[in-house]
Amino acid sequence: MTATDRSLELINAAAQAAADKLAHDIIAYDVSDVLSITDAFLLASAPNDRQVKSIVDEIEERLNKDLGAKPVRREGDREARWVLLDYVDIVVHVQHSEERVFYALERLWKDCPQLELPADADATRGKAQEYAQAQGPDGGVGGELS
Repeated sequence: MTATDRSLELINAAAQAAADKLAHDIIAYDVSDVLSITDAFLLASAPNDRQVKSIVDEIEERLNKDLGAKPVRREGDREARWVLLDYVDIVVHVQHSEERVFYALERLWKDCPQLELPADADATRGKAQEYAQAQGPDGGVGGELS
């Protein structure tokens, strides 16, 4: 079994919306062979809580406006460290970069096929690491103290 055309349409729209809001490391997996509850997962991250919320809001708005899709469940909104949008056909995970590293969902789903995403979404790969390096060990830009 593979992800349906509707699932792919939702994944691509969500990935583009996340990329438009500068999400990091956007990736999608076809989990339809291992899970019966959904076809695909989209993972994205951001370096701060405010941006996580902004990405989630943009995905939700874009999928509703362009595709008439509304999530049946939205979890993690209050802390904005890991927000889950469940559209039944797909599940979107937008995580704070620290949670992304800690929970390493990619490790759990590495045996599932990756889905092709829009070029803007693919271009986000490695952005979290670039951002962390630019911040330096003390959190200041370029590692300099502010």
